[in-house]
Formats: sequence, C-alpha cells, structure tokens
Amino acid sequence: MLFQLYSDHASMQLIGWVLVFVGLILMNEIGRRTKAGGMLVFVVIPCILTVYFILAHVGMFGGKANPTVAFMDGWFHYFKLYAADIGCVGFMMIKYKWGIGKEKWFKWFPWFIVAANIMIANVSDMESALAAFSITGNLSGAWWASNEGVFIYGGWWNVVNALAGLINIFCMTGCIHLYTSKDKNHADMLWPDMTIWFILAYDVWNFEYTYLNLPTHSWYCGVALLLAPTFANAFWNKGAWIQNRANTLAIWCMWAQVVPAFQLSSRFAAALPSVYGGATANGITTMDLYAKAIELYNSGAGKTAQAGQIIESMGITANPTAQGVVAILAIAINVVCMTEIIKRSIKLGKNPYANEVFVGTKDFDLAMERAEA
Repeated sequence: MLFQLYSDHASMQLIGWVLVFVGLILMNEIGRRTKAGGMLVFVVIPCILTVYFILAHVGMFGGKANPTVAFMDGWFHYFKLYAADIGCVGFMMIKYKWGIGKEKWFKWFPWFIVAANIMIANVSDMESALAAFSITGNLSGAWWASNEGVFIYGGWWNVVNALAGLINIFCMTGCIHLYTSKDKNHADMLWPDMTIWFILAYDVWNFEYTYLNLPTHSWYCGVALLLAPTFANAFWNKGAWIQNRANTLAIWCMWAQVVPAFQLSSRFAAALPSVYGGATANGITTMDLYAKAIELYNSGAGKTAQAGQIIESMGITANPTAQGVVAILAIAINVVCMTEIIKRSIKLGKNPYANEVFVGTKDFDLAMERAEA
C-alpha cells in the first residue's frame, strides 16, 4: 500500500482528498474559461498574496507565528508558487496572443518552464540521494531532515527517479506547435503533441518525486494535484493538459502557502506514506513528524545520522519498498515513451521537437478538433 489509510482519521483524509481534487478542478475552470477569471486567479490573487507574505515577514498578521512564516517559509515553496504562476501567465499570453505571446520564438516558453521545473525536481532527488550517501556511505537508504520540515528516506530510488525525470524532459515533442482553442472565449492553450504518452510518463515520475521528497504532502500534491489536470484532459479539455497542470499547481501552491494547517494538523491532515513504517499505528501524525524534522533541521543536524535516531525513537521503521517499485516504474514508462517517440520520428523522418510526431493518434486528433485554424 502506498499510504497508511487505516487509522480512525482515514475517512476524513479521504474526504480531504476529494475536497482538494474537486476544488482544484473548479478553480482551474474559473481560471481558464475567461480572461477575467484568468486575471483574477493568476494575477490579482498572487499580487495580493505577495503583499501578504511581505507584511507577514515584517511582523504583521502574526509575524513569526503566521502560518506561512511558521510552516512554509522555505525557498522551495515560494519558488514553486511563483514559477507555476509565471507559467500560467505565459500560457495566457500565448492563447490570447498578448504581447510577446504572438511571437513564434515565445512558443518555446512552455517547454522551457516545464523543463526547468523538472530539472529543479531532479536536483532535489539528487540532493536526497547525496544526503543519504553522506550518512551511510552507500545508497541503501538513510533518513535526513529537509528545510521543509520533512523526514526524507533517501537512497538509490532518488537516483533512478532523477534519471526518469531527465528522460521525461525529452519526451515533450512538437514543442512549438501550440494552438488556441476555437471556442468563443479562446479558453485554452493547446499542445496537441503532448498526448497520453507524455502525460502518463510525467504523472508517474512526478508522483514518485513528491513521494520521495515531499512524502508528508504527497497525499495531496502527489495524487490529487496530479490527477486533477489529467482528469480534465481526459474528459472535456483535450490537448490542454499542460495548461491545466500549471493552473492547478499554482492554485494548490497558493492554498498550501496560506493554509498549511490543512495538510499538517487539521482533521484533513495528509495520510502518511508507507515509508514511515508503523507511524500511523503508533499514533504519529504529519504534524508530529514536521515538528521533529524542522527542529532537527534548524539545529544544523538535518543531514546527520541523528535523523534516523529520532525516527527510531518515534517507533517508525523505514519501509522503502513502494519508493523503489515506483522509481523503477517511473524510469520504465519514460523509457517506453522515449522509445515510441524515436520510432515515430524515424518513421516520419522528422525532428520530434520542432515537429509533431503523434499525428493520427486519438489524443492528437481530438485536440486538433478543438484548435483554431
């Protein structure tokens, strides 16, 4: 089992998951369907939050006791929020043909922003692997505490997943063949060559990334957040997966940054992954792990054997089986996707990045039916 869904809180964790999943889909619809909705969700709200974050840091809104400052003050959280939001605004510029969004060279922007985010994740994976190696001298597995207040069990699975992520970057094809949907509001930026082949390879890789590096958050950001854009793409928004992905990521980051208690300590606190063996059975919560991890990190001993000692004192036994299985699945599915791309590009005699190679497939054709001529 990937998650420990067998406590008295399991029903609330499942309800919380549904709330996040449905909420992300609804907010994505508000943000994508009209210019006004997009400006509200991806420009006005982020600007208001930026002022809020700054004021909280200078002592207002509770100062150091403010939830954002107290629990979500790591650089990575802010980076993901603003990187995702910049992606959303860039995609709006392309679909509405605003400013440089009309320029052909700017069509490389989606590939660049996605590739950059994947590489940041790959660096995080390698940081975890190296942290484990520094403690044990090998990649068999070791606990360490990150600046996000998370106990991470690093090991060879991080290296395998980083390789999967690297391959995934090159699974994005037809990079400059972007279109605007032909509905009256021009609601979507379409990338038809980004079919189920890439989406599935990305989802498995990214789930494993969150499962390894943000394990106490992955119930939401690794499952609900990934499935929301994939669900929309499958049922009513074919070809706009990358737009949906950026939108829902930015929306989730804004929510998590302002209301961190939702996944840490509320009745909807995230279910723990199986790597924390015995944690749920022993009554250990997401908040318990956060408190110990951030204390250790702040002491300067986050990447030492002390992390494992604290975990052991909490009655937790490392169980990385699922981490290893999903890592192997991630690299396997990305290799399969890359192989299919190579086969198609050879058959068509085309560069797969400057040209569309999934022409004639169901996903591609359905997306093109929605595109402006």
